[in-house]
Amino acid sequence: MRIILITGISGSGKSIGLAALEDAGYFCVDNLPPTLLRALVETRQKDGATALAVAVDARSALSLAELPADIRWLKQQGHDVKVLFLTAKTESLITRFSETRRSHPLSHRESIGDDDKSPTHRPTLVECIRREREMLADVEGLGQVIDTSGLSANKLRAWIKDLVGSDHSPLTLLFESFAFKYGVPLDADLVFDVRILPNPYYDLALRPLTGRDQPVINFLDALPEVENLMGDIRNFVEKWLPSFKNDNRSYLTVAIGCTGGQHRSVYFVEHLAAYFQDAARVLKRHRELD
Repeated sequence: MRIILITGISGSGKSIGLAALEDAGYFCVDNLPPTLLRALVETRQKDGATALAVAVDARSALSLAELPADIRWLKQQGHDVKVLFLTAKTESLITRFSETRRSHPLSHRESIGDDDKSPTHRPTLVECIRREREMLADVEGLGQVIDTSGLSANKLRAWIKDLVGSDHSPLTLLFESFAFKYGVPLDADLVFDVRILPNPYYDLALRPLTGRDQPVINFLDALPEVENLMGDIRNFVEKWLPSFKNDNRSYLTVAIGCTGGQHRSVYFVEHLAAYFQDAARVLKRHRELD
């Protein structure tokens, strides 16, 4: 079967991701304790199912340690297993919990496990988020990390469906543009800074355009330093891409950042995605434009 495990920080969009997979034809189960994962897979396989998506989170804290072994077992049984880890910046999570008026799953003392706290102590939301990150630290490295900070529900659904479409590729190479002033994406494996290049923003005719528009492309194409930096990034990724594939990576996210995430980083992502389209399954994102 094709099996996708969705895990990550509470409030990061796991329910939205699970719904997107259900729309894509997956049989979905939310908040399944990892101890029941093998039995569920065997049952669904007997029923002739071909696609299964399961959400696992910190509410199954006592059995999270078994998840890596369960994933290895599933792969040994011949299943195509992918892990999606959703996360977001703490300030984004606080805003979401405030908007929905829902409590954090670890908001009760017995859940968070702080023995040094008094029985009357109720952990704050920030304490719950910090504790949950600690509990899921070992799980985060099992698959593709998706940073949902500032991401709309519709865009998250689209990203999930793009990743699902790449399931049969040995490695998905994702190029992502971003603005440094809004922070480096949490899901980036490699980060390159192109702010050293001349900025089209200071040309009033180019300011409202993006790196996908021909006038901006012409502006950057004419600069020798742009081609030099492009070649260096291209050569680095090209040199080490086989090593990432040999490391059994399913995804590699290459983030390109500039000041506003509108011109230079977008230009680089578009060119790099076109260059590597025959070397791997290639996806591209423009965080600030999206």
